Amino acid sequence: MTPMDSLAPPTPAGAYDDLLARVLPQAREQRMWDPSDGPLPGLFVSHGAPFTLDDPQWLGDLFGWAQSMPKPRAIVVVSAHWEKAPVAISGAAAGTPLYYDFSGFHPRYKTLPYATPDATDLARRLTATLGRRSVHEFTDRGLDHGAFIPLMAMYPAADIPVVQLSMPSLEPDTLLELGARLRSLRAEGVLVLGSGFMTHSFAVFRQPELAAATAAFDEWAVDALARGDADALADYRAKAPGAAIAHPTAEHFVPLLVAVGAADDPASAVSAIDRMVMGNSTRSVQLT
Repeated sequence: MTPMDSLAPPTPAGAYDDLLARVLPQAREQRMWDPSDGPLPGLFVSHGAPFTLDDPQWLGDLFGWAQSMPKPRAIVVVSAHWEKAPVAISGAAAGTPLYYDFSGFHPRYKTLPYATPDATDLARRLTATLGRRSVHEFTDRGLDHGAFIPLMAMYPAADIPVVQLSMPSLEPDTLLELGARLRSLRAEGVLVLGSGFMTHSFAVFRQPELAAATAAFDEWAVDALARGDADALADYRAKAPGAAIAHPTAEHFVPLLVAVGAADDPASAVSAIDRMVMGNSTRSVQLT
């Protein structure tokens, strides 16, 4: 039996059902961003997996975080689960089907909808912002779970246009630059969101003592963020304790660098969520 099996809920996504019943009217009535609010922050969210939808605390924390800000006019997500060069965008048409890029979970998780509005205007704005003659749109690729799982909790009314942007590579400097290119969108009421996981260790499931390494990595990341040390964050493999355990592969850490690159002040990071789940840090931060 895996840790996922032992934590299997009696009703898959039952906590998410409860969230919808409790907060949907509030989500629909959230005040929309206005230019007088100033630029929206850039975010890094530890997105979890389908089991996030079974965790009332995690869902509540994500929703409360979103409610602490004005409702974005649109959202750009860079997820750990899409690497494509050159940079590309997901389908922008209203109701583009989700990309259920996971397996081994109850079938219900692949039936949960998140049908967002038409995002054609956002797709055009992104193309112009990135300064490319042609940014290919994968019209049949919907949001993957790194995008839709956190957004289902943060904006459960699904009433905000969303486009997912691919990572053109996993090179930290490339993603810092991508974030910098997206920075101006924040002043237009667009939420720039990097989605990964502050630590992403499967080994810790089998060896709980390895949680000391993920905790050390998390502590190091908090310190580097507090100093606005983008160079250290980019060189995390060499500089962070426990990096080989916390991130045996890069894809779940480097979306943080998109959020750092999109910030006016890289030292402005504030932790909105700070919690260990199954030996991993779900730390999620916002930067201004």
